[in-house]
Amino acid sequence: MGLSDDVLRGIYSHRFDNPSAIQQRAMVPIVRGQDVIAQVQSGMGKISTFALASCQIVDTSRKDVQVLILSPTRDLASQTERVVLAIGSYRNVLAHACVGGKSMGEDIRKLEHGVNVVSGTPGRVLDMIKRRTLCTRAIKLLVLDEADEMLSRGFKDQIYDVYRFLPPELQVVLVSATFPTEILEMTGRFMTDPIRIVVKRDELMLEVSYVCRAGGVAC
Repeated sequence: MGLSDDVLRGIYSHRFDNPSAIQQRAMVPIVRGQDVIAQVQSGMGKISTFALASCQIVDTSRKDVQVLILSPTRDLASQTERVVLAIGSYRNVLAHACVGGKSMGEDIRKLEHGVNVVSGTPGRVLDMIKRRTLCTRAIKLLVLDEADEMLSRGFKDQIYDVYRFLPPELQVVLVSATFPTEILEMTGRFMTDPIRIVVKRDELMLEVSYVCRAGGVAC
């Protein structure tokens, strides 16, 4: 997959098993900078896929936000933060979860100190951007995780508002279990010649269950 030695050390030290189907198909195009649409269910290695890619592409000599990952829930955003920190531990990747229910002061301190990857819910992320605490100038990858779930929870306007603050030369990865019309509209507006990857549920039965033990949760 062309991963750096430090990223590989992060994988092995945290006991990640063999690559899942989604990792085998999506990692290379994501690392190459291509837009990717991934149709995949939860628990099939999707978080690990974009966490690995994020840890590979960030420039850790800089302390600005280069990857933004949006998720529908606080728990999912926090889980993503833990996975990024685990995989990126040997590269010194700095990550932070911006979610409701946490101290806004903590978000401000973390962002001002410098992070490479922000994982968050659309509302809190948009708030941090509008406060000019989260600088979007250096963001090169936007990940929309469980995009269908975000839309079903009423985050459509906030997602579009966040997108308007991002640089024009932006790579987008969209992960969704289903593709209603609103998702197709979003891919048409946000993405350029995306690669579409479909991982069926029955493929999960053909591989070892992909578990990331950094926090003891399936990814």
